[in-house]
Amino acid sequence: MRTSKRTQILEAAARVVEREGVKSVTFDSVAAESGLTKGGLLYHFASREDLVQAIHQHLADQWESDMSAAAGKPAADATSAERLTAYARVATQSATRAELLFMLEGSTTPGHAAPWDAVMERWAPSPATNPDDPAALDQFIARLAADGLWLYESLTAERLDPELRQAVAERIAGTLSRDDGTRPLR
Repeated sequence: MRTSKRTQILEAAARVVEREGVKSVTFDSVAAESGLTKGGLLYHFASREDLVQAIHQHLADQWESDMSAAAGKPAADATSAERLTAYARVATQSATRAELLFMLEGSTTPGHAAPWDAVMERWAPSPATNPDDPAALDQFIARLAADGLWLYESLTAERLDPELRQAVAERIAGTLSRDDGTRPLR
């Protein structure tokens, strides 16, 4: 299927962010990256703010699509453990620097944060509120571990060996689905 011009623009903008950060998203930089004219961008996005909001939504939608694929079903049809396992696998395998930068940037603006918050509500459990519930605590620790691996790879120039990253990802995911009698599966 042919990529729409709007999607082409949003993917080009994500590449700009990946290389240069959110502040570098301008009509000129995205036009150059996408191979379109500035007028072509203005046809789809009336302002830089419209473009930035669309990038937030596009990246959050891609992230959710990746988690649905990892779970083999949408969040509404998955158990809590299946949702968190999918979250951990995606965060440790395919999360990007652009996603991280947009999530950080979005955290200061409610409209920008909304797409990310909606995905998080569906896929990642809230922090354990009862420190005496070992299962909830294990789930939150697994989420923190997945987030930590993503941050490590997003913020450092060092790239993990793919086999090591895969082993860490599977170890984190495995903690969510083990049934060794120490905690109930959900």
